[in-house]
Amino acid sequence: MRLEESLRKKKFVVTSEIQPPIGTGIQELTRNVERIRGRVDALTVPELKIEGIVADTMGTCRSLKEQKFEPILQTTCREKNRIDIQEHLLRACDAGIENILTFTEDYRITGDSLQEIMFFHVDSGKLFSVIESLQEGHDVSGKEIPARPKFCVGSGIECAWGKKVPDLELKEMEQLTSLGTQFFLSTPIFDLDSFQEFMKHVEPFRVPIIAEVILVRSVEMALFLNKHVKSGLVPNHIIEKLAMAPDKEKVSIEIVSDLVKGLKDLCQGVHFIPIGAEDRIWKYLDAAKL
Repeated sequence: MRLEESLRKKKFVVTSEIQPPIGTGIQELTRNVERIRGRVDALTVPELKIEGIVADTMGTCRSLKEQKFEPILQTTCREKNRIDIQEHLLRACDAGIENILTFTEDYRITGDSLQEIMFFHVDSGKLFSVIESLQEGHDVSGKEIPARPKFCVGSGIECAWGKKVPDLELKEMEQLTSLGTQFFLSTPIFDLDSFQEFMKHVEPFRVPIIAEVILVRSVEMALFLNKHVKSGLVPNHIIEKLAMAPDKEKVSIEIVSDLVKGLKDLCQGVHFIPIGAEDRIWKYLDAAKL
């Protein structure tokens, strides 16, 4: 079943991020995804931006499609103009990719100017204007194209606000919904109560929300995320639980399993971020009965 159909039928979906292999690592990727065949609805492949490292995100999505998996091409819009986005989407169409997950880099809701505050809107409008042109059968210059691609588009949202969701974010979600966003992917979830309050505020949009879950496996990883991704992202009680555990993996799996159990009653899916543990995703799926 395609991701779009699963979302429309209100199925609880399971997706996971898969890092595009570097060099000849496609065989290892193939082994890892075979372990979770039939247990995930789609696999997200992000654009990998590390100095000196080249990874083929589009090629990885194509490979997954050839292996009968449902790929999601993750991309950003801020540094791409409409021509860049159009080329990217047409290549995705040629590769058989039907799902797009878009983020704005360095997104924040405060800034020194209106342009800085509002660039999330501009980027989203830029992406959807290109998609609209392609689906009408022409490129952004009006030239006819041979095929009319159709994409299921998801957008990233910040959910850490709990019940104090800023008006600007609600307006962003409203605009994204009107533009055609078919699902939202949250920022990482660790606090179910806070996420429940967030869900109450965004329920009127009636767009499926998939909750992101990071497979935190050690104290060192938790501290790294808190230092380099977002301060306080991983709560102290989880860090302490990992620190005291003789079997770190067992406790990590328990933490994720408990989160997934709670999320099943709150949203329409979960998205795993394995951070180098693609070969162990199946263990977390087993524990969460997915």
